[in-house]
This record gives sequence, C-alpha cells and structure tokens, in this order.
Amino acid sequence: MENYLLDWANLLLRWVHVITAIAWVGSSFYFVFLDSSLTPPEDEDLKKQGVSGELWAVHGGGFYHPVKFAVSPPELPKHLHWFYWESYSTWLSGFALFTLSYLWSAGTYLIDKSRMDWAPPAAIGAALAFLVVFWLLYDGICRIFGQKKNGDAIVGGLVLVLVCIASWLACHLFAGRAAFLLVGAMIATSMSANVFFWIIPGQRTVVRQIRTGQNVDPIHGKRGKQRSVHNTYFTLPVIFAMLSNHYSFTWSHPQNWLVLIIMMFAGAAIRQFFVMRHGYKLGRNPNPLPYALVGVVALVGAIVWMRPAPVPAPAPVAAAKPAAVAAPAASSASTASQAAPAPAAPAAAGGGSDFAAVQTVLEQRCYLCHGAQVQMKNMRLDSPALVKQHAQAVYQQAVVQKLMPMNNATQMTDAERALIGRWFQDGAKVP
Repeated sequence: MENYLLDWANLLLRWVHVITAIAWVGSSFYFVFLDSSLTPPEDEDLKKQGVSGELWAVHGGGFYHPVKFAVSPPELPKHLHWFYWESYSTWLSGFALFTLSYLWSAGTYLIDKSRMDWAPPAAIGAALAFLVVFWLLYDGICRIFGQKKNGDAIVGGLVLVLVCIASWLACHLFAGRAAFLLVGAMIATSMSANVFFWIIPGQRTVVRQIRTGQNVDPIHGKRGKQRSVHNTYFTLPVIFAMLSNHYSFTWSHPQNWLVLIIMMFAGAAIRQFFVMRHGYKLGRNPNPLPYALVGVVALVGAIVWMRPAPVPAPAPVAAAKPAAVAAPAASSASTASQAAPAPAAPAAAGGGSDFAAVQTVLEQRCYLCHGAQVQMKNMRLDSPALVKQHAQAVYQQAVVQKLMPMNNATQMTDAERALIGRWFQDGAKVP
C-alpha cells in the first residue's frame, strides 16, 4: 500500500510541477521576447507619460498594445498583476518531487555504492547542501561583479565555471541519474531564489516609492532585470537535466559529468540565439545565428563522442555434458515452456552474489535488447566492464522498479531480480 500511495503522490506532484513550470517558463520567455521587441513610442502622449517602448501584437483574434515605462508610470492602477506564484509553485512542487523520488529512497536512487558508499542521511545532507551552497556562491558573484564594467561577461564566465565544478562533484558523489537531477534542481533553486530575494523585493520597493511619492531608484529595476536575464539562460539547461532521467545513456556514461556540461552549454547557447533574434530583426544587434550553430555543434559532437564503441561479443561457453538420463519423460509435456529461457540458478542463500550468476541472468534476459546486435538506449551489457558501467541503471530498472525487461518479455523471475539486487548491494563487483 505504501508503494501504491507513493506512486500516486509522485504522479500528482509531477503533474503539478510540469503545469507550474510551463506557466513560469512561458511568462519568462514572453517577457524576454517583449523586452527584445519593444520599439520607441511614436505617440506623443505615451512619450509624455514616460513610456520607453511599445509593441503591437495580434493573438487569438485580438490586438494587443503593451507598453513599458522607462523607470515607473506616473501612477499605479488599483489592480497590479504580479508574476511570482508561478516561480514559487514550480520550486515547491519540484522540491517535493525530488524529496519523494530521491531523498525518501536515498539508498536506492541517490547513492551509488560504486561511486560513494555513505549512509543515506549523509548523502541527503550533501544533496541539500548543493542547493544552498550554489545559490550563495552564485549570489555572491552577482553582488561582487554584477554592477562592474563588463560585469555581465564576468558573471557569465564565473557562473559557467561554478556549474562545471558542481556538475563534476555531483556526478562523482551521487548516482548518475540523481546527479543530473540534483544539478538541475540546484540551478532551478537559484532561479526561484532570484525571484524571491531580488526581483519581487525590488518591485515591491518601487511600488512603495511610487505610492508614497518618493523618487524611484532605478537600481531596483536594473538588478531585477539582470537576475531575470540570468534565469532565462538557466532555463534550457534545467529542462535538459529534468528530462535526462528517462535516458540512461547520458547519466550512466563514464564521463557523465562532461555529458551534462556539454548539454547544458548547448542549451544556453541556443537560448542566446532566441534571446537575440528579435533584436536582430530590429537592427539592434548582429545576427545571433553563430550562437545557435555553436549549440548544434556541441550537440552533434556529443552524439558522435558518445556513440557505443564496438565491444567483442563474449566467447561462447561450451555446453556441459548432460548427466545420466533418467526415465524418459512424457513426449510433449509443455511446448510453451520452451519459448522462454529457463530461469538462471540463483546464488546460494547467505553468500555474496557471484557475478557469473548475474551475467547468466543478463545473457538470458537482457542481451536480446542490450547485446552485440541491438543496444536499446545505447546500453550494452554483454561484457563485465559495460555491466559495471550500467550497474545503477540495471538495479533501478530491473530490481527496484521492475520496468525491465520491457513487459517482462523474457520472463525474468523474482529470484533473478533478487540475485541482481544482492550483487549490486555487495558493491557491483565484476572480474
């Protein structure tokens, strides 16, 4: 019953998280587009009101005319719409989902004993520290360098280095799948913290200054805009990290930290193209196509670099001579039972699981889709080194979730799953 309720909680939280993320990312993308597409107003009345840019648009059968004030409008309306619940709801639902999926079962999903054999409380504490420490370092970089000359370039370079270091650490401390999700959650936490600690407080200060008749300090708008721009570059890397858990060939790669960095860099470069393309149409900046090409080259390079290397198929094992034949069995006892491979013999109870027995299970149940002829999802299991590389994925998908073999087409037994589980818990040792 507990697993059933956890599955429902996981489903509903994931649903809410995706919905709120769509709302947050959608509004963020729209306002980046809006800022990039504004043109100086032509109407004299708008100029007198302090309007610095306007846009005419058509959507859904109607015409829209949004305007932006240089610092603040002459007066505020009674109803002012705020954009912050999208961010907070996305983070809260995402953190709850991360807790339920990874922290709740840290021994299974967060810890990979072949990388770091530590107790679940220590692993959970380290994972949470990633969220907090990254935000503090990123925020410190923005505070120190954000307002200096060429500050945006300095901040961008230092944050890139920071993300690379965090990715390397996460992939060496945690299970690959959890590491990718953790880096995504780490960056997403800083995105939401930007809204909570900088963007919304700055906007509240400006609103208070307008309503009390004070002079509006433009620094609040500049800081909020800077953090908002950072968020839009973070978006595509975070989305990749969140989607990666479905593609084990990324996070189970021997250099998975480098895979993560390349993919996030490609996402940021492609996002830069979309940010600048509207300004390019208005003649404000050069053609941003090189950024898109850099992102595409990075993606193609990753595809070529990560292609499965040819591995010699294991030498066939000589069949043992049959024992003395007993009394003849019935001629056609069960033809259907011959369709699936016979169950592999489990290791003796009480002892550590022998890799030879595990390899026999994999040969009978997994080679059909992950052997020399076919490598579904770029996963191959027909050599000890490759089994070691994909041990975490095999354990999670065949033992914990029982998702593999797909639809149990090769009829893996519970005893065989338990055998793989014992082998993994013993350290996933291979010859």
